[in-house]
Amino acid sequence: MGGTEQDSGFPRLHRMGEAGLLVEFGDRLSMAVNAATLAFRAAVEAAAWDGVEESATSLKSVFLRFDPVRLSHEALEAALKDLLRSRDWYGVPLPRGRKLWRVPTVFGGDHGPQLEEAASMAKLSPDDAVAQISRTPVRVLTIGFSPGMPYLGRLPEMFDIPRKTELNPHVPAGGLALAIRQLVLFPVGTQTGWRWIGRAAIDVFGQQAEQPFPLTAGDEILFQPVTESAFEDAWAGVEAGRMMASCEALP
Repeated sequence: MGGTEQDSGFPRLHRMGEAGLLVEFGDRLSMAVNAATLAFRAAVEAAAWDGVEESATSLKSVFLRFDPVRLSHEALEAALKDLLRSRDWYGVPLPRGRKLWRVPTVFGGDHGPQLEEAASMAKLSPDDAVAQISRTPVRVLTIGFSPGMPYLGRLPEMFDIPRKTELNPHVPAGGLALAIRQLVLFPVGTQTGWRWIGRAAIDVFGQQAEQPFPLTAGDEILFQPVTESAFEDAWAGVEAGRMMASCEALP
């Protein structure tokens, strides 16, 4: 199942303490590996096995937390192996219910002071880098590190640039940063070693919102370049609690 991944012995099951199991779909990130994790987690959720209390995805694996009093490791492992054998997880469609978000984004200047540096490392002009990044929707690969924070990708190979060797002391909420063919969106101001290239008008952790976490792993985001003044107007709306990004259902 899945060519190279199958040849390397994936998917793999790992016990994680007394009440956890990890299903790993690859030893490195690829879009097929990430899609397999998203599809498999959706299938686990649909199965609704008694005793499985929680599931979550990383870039390339699915974690299940279960109640060992109601469900043994052996029984859950057997059910997972049956489900893994039921189809080629590296070739199945992404789960239904995903959304495409269109997010007003300002690139460069005070809102993205390391755009030129990142573009130079990718051997592009800043304008060409923005065009490349904003041309195609990027997938929410996983959410983690801090509440609501999405890892997004993958970008073209030219953007396979390393993290910085020193920290940016402060990237604000909405900050868009780049490294290793991925983008991240910060829910709150933070330090980071990723290169800060822009700022997006979306609150990925709306603490007072009816839906605090608008993004779900598998969603896609299209960063739509806007002027600084247009972004500031959009960000004022975000601070007022309005959702300035639009979204539509993906097939």
